[in-house]
Amino acid sequence: MGFTKLDYCQYLLSSQINYTLTNLAEHLENFSHDTINRYLRSERITPSLLWDNVKHILQRHENAYLIFDDTVLDKRYAKKIELTRRQYSGNEHRVIRGIGLVSCIYVNPETSQFWVIDYRVYDPDSDGKTKLEHVSEMISSLVTHKQLPFSTVLMDSWYATQKLMQLIDNLHKVYYCPLKRNRLVDDTGGIEKYQAIEHLVWSQPEIEQGKVIKIKGFPGDKKVKLFRVIVSTDKTEFVVTNDKTQDSTDVVQQVCAIRWKIEEFHREIKQLTGVEACQCRKARIQRHHIGCAMLVWLRLKTFAYQTGRTIYQLKHGLLCDYLIQQLKSPVIAMTLA
Repeated sequence: MGFTKLDYCQYLLSSQINYTLTNLAEHLENFSHDTINRYLRSERITPSLLWDNVKHILQRHENAYLIFDDTVLDKRYAKKIELTRRQYSGNEHRVIRGIGLVSCIYVNPETSQFWVIDYRVYDPDSDGKTKLEHVSEMISSLVTHKQLPFSTVLMDSWYATQKLMQLIDNLHKVYYCPLKRNRLVDDTGGIEKYQAIEHLVWSQPEIEQGKVIKIKGFPGDKKVKLFRVIVSTDKTEFVVTNDKTQDSTDVVQQVCAIRWKIEEFHREIKQLTGVEACQCRKARIQRHHIGCAMLVWLRLKTFAYQTGRTIYQLKHGLLCDYLIQQLKSPVIAMTLA
């Protein structure tokens, strides 16, 4: 039998540290490094394969949350790998060389369980698309093609643009997203000039219930509601929503806390699937490696939900099984003089 995507996914799931093709070939009897490399160059692994695997296991809910965000797969020492470019990393808080990845996760509001359902590799040199266009395409696909029920979209301040927010409005969905502190808004109904959000004056009722504002550059009749949300002792976010019936800052704070599940996803996929570890130069192989890492995370997360364990316990438990086996029947038995 030939090498398959199942073999490669099993390798990413089972390996603990080394995720290179060389290491894989050294642990397979019938397949060489070149054979695996040729397979990954010729195979077709796309986001649609992820959807085929997740659509039957996720828990649909009419009031589900969609969360979009991007991350950078760190390739700072690999200038010759295709797809890499210098871009800002929120994790590093600086510009690094890496591969941009835009992801979408689906959160069930009752169980708080979540699944990755779509992703895009950010490569404007090949497709000319921005991260905002990728998100717009994913939202449209979820509504028209996948027909997945949801009510609310959560996203970072990077995606708080008039075009994307209008798209969500047109779909009759609700969005919550923070605005940058220097974003120009008007809370006086046109009486005064636009001013930066950080300079707004808040009354006590507005602190508790939010205030209606207009964002500069938006249509004249388009008003949204702004909330001042205390994230931590040293961090305050200004969160905007198109749900003008929302009148509780506490509720907005709870909704925004759900957005951090995508940070949990990014941390898990980087630490447990080797998504950043592929050293192959070709863009096609990098794309297929990322697609397989998505499938591996999905398998681990699904099994974690089924067994009541964490995804980390499952992955590191493989080493525990190995240690138990070696203590019972060691390959190299310890001896003393």
